Amino acid sequence: MVVCGDDGLAHRLAAELRTVYGEQVTLVVPPTARIAPRPVVGRARAAALLDLVSAAVNRAAGNGDSATTDRTTPRADRTNELPLLEAAEATEAVLAEAWVERAAALALVYDDDETNIRAALTARRLNPRLRLVLRLYNRRLGQHIEELLDQASALATGGGAAHGGVDGGVDGLGASTTVLSDADTAAPALAATAVVGTTKVVHADGLMLRAVERPPGRAGQEPGLCTLALLSATTNDPAGADGSESSGERGPQLLPDERQVAEAAGRGTVVLDTVRYTGPALPQGRAAGRSLGVFGSFGSLFSRRLRLSLAGLVACVFGLAVAQMVVTGQHPLRATYVTLLDLFAINDPATEGSDSRQILQLLSGLMGLLLLPVLLAAVLEALGTFRSGSALRKPPRGLSGHVVLLGLGKIGTRVLARLRDLHIPVVCVEADPDARGLAEARRLRVPVVLGDVTQEGVLEAAKIHRANALLAVTSADTTNLEAGLYARSVRPDLRVVLRLYDDDFATAVYRTLRAAHPHALTRSRSVTHLAAPAFAGAMMGRQILGAIPVERRVLLFAAVEVRGHPRLEGRTVAEAFRAGVWRVLALDDRGAGTAPGLIWDLPPTYVLRAEDRVVLAATRRGLAELLGRRVRDGAGR
Repeated sequence: MVVCGDDGLAHRLAAELRTVYGEQVTLVVPPTARIAPRPVVGRARAAALLDLVSAAVNRAAGNGDSATTDRTTPRADRTNELPLLEAAEATEAVLAEAWVERAAALALVYDDDETNIRAALTARRLNPRLRLVLRLYNRRLGQHIEELLDQASALATGGGAAHGGVDGGVDGLGASTTVLSDADTAAPALAATAVVGTTKVVHADGLMLRAVERPPGRAGQEPGLCTLALLSATTNDPAGADGSESSGERGPQLLPDERQVAEAAGRGTVVLDTVRYTGPALPQGRAAGRSLGVFGSFGSLFSRRLRLSLAGLVACVFGLAVAQMVVTGQHPLRATYVTLLDLFAINDPATEGSDSRQILQLLSGLMGLLLLPVLLAAVLEALGTFRSGSALRKPPRGLSGHVVLLGLGKIGTRVLARLRDLHIPVVCVEADPDARGLAEARRLRVPVVLGDVTQEGVLEAAKIHRANALLAVTSADTTNLEAGLYARSVRPDLRVVLRLYDDDFATAVYRTLRAAHPHALTRSRSVTHLAAPAFAGAMMGRQILGAIPVERRVLLFAAVEVRGHPRLEGRTVAEAFRAGVWRVLALDDRGAGTAPGLIWDLPPTYVLRAEDRVVLAATRRGLAELLGRRVRDGAGR
């Protein structure tokens, strides 16, 4: 397998494929990507250089189910370390040097969409049967690229390309293209971590998998479909590591059996609560305006006070018209017309009229004077509304209980959309006035504070003292850490979620903040740590639906064909369940034609057939054991 990239995702993905799935991987990175600059190296580089590269990759990637498993996982055999190519871009010559024409799969995870697309077109021409995994931020473009590359593969191979094999090995993979986004993969986990009690959600193909974190000792709760995990017993221990392997029995337990759940008194759980279809949500403001038609648009254009003033003036004019009709005995239309003439001061003075007529004319003139400022206010307010529609909103004066989102880059934009889907109030802080997420914030009418978070007064402008959580997802670790520390100085009990690149650094920050603020909730998350399993699963030819973080470990959801898997085929749902490894959750019946969808209430006695397609939850190593290539030596991997 070949992995090409220019940031931490490439290193982590290569380590994931090598250490978890046991695959042969060639890594293509720029000379300055996390390692010291050196000339381009070939396939036969000296073993000493490969040792240095492997050590750098292991430090940057962090293997296993948690951030600390790199200290407990045995090193790979030195005779089979990661080959490395250094190149600024995956050109045709570089791909040929990496033996792409003989590779089973290629991952293009550069941070630039155009670079990935150009390399994918070249790779498809070099090897029509190659499985391609692309990292693209643009969703719509990604769909078109998938169709284009799959069609090109089918034509080049005579229509024999398939969307992946089912025998669990790389040799059985067919040519296909999978487009993923690290932002989309990590955004649900980051958004859910920022809010206490918020469910952890995985979106895939119009489906929503919803996992709820439940505290211990709460009676009267629904049992849910199944228990996905038992939370760490170190939740209230500042010295404990959040889900680390070193915490032993006190750490989280993924996919426990009924006996473990019954014996886990006093521990929180993660329960699969509901699963239902969900479509793209329409913003509330647009929905209300569409349902009310003209009145909804009128209400969004003028303020409530101005609408009441206009309504009062209309009522007064109506009353004057009725009085005019009673006093003069004129026709209602004539009386209304004369009243409006008096109102706009264009009628003749009623010097020859009766006293009642003169009084009505004076009152109409007074109403005309009152109407002028109201009309002027309406014009100015309408202009202000149109201008504010293209401008950024400021945080409302009485806002509280919101989430302060720091950073509106690729990750921040996706996290913002997830938070708004959950109807959570958000205030964004962004230093770059040209950030890509500002357009999304303007569309969602989310308040934004433009300024450097390291400057005094920026977080105060975002009303951090009345917020529920701070979610710092900028690309700079020091900026996120500084924002978190300053927010804690303002609100010691504030929930803080930091996006930190290095896992060791994230663990150290987490432990220190937990020790300094034992009563506050602190979380540190790595986007590459959350996204790498999905990319690795796609390279293995499987449909990874998403990942749910359980403290510092990751639980994967995958759709798997039963055919060719002896651990699934011909077994009942109860027999196919392996505690702590994998668990069958649902049967995909979307191809049956009668009742398309997922069947979640499978009885334990249901026998899995070869033609079935199931959705299962698994640990990272469990999924590798179930779907990965068979062991090639006696070492066990």
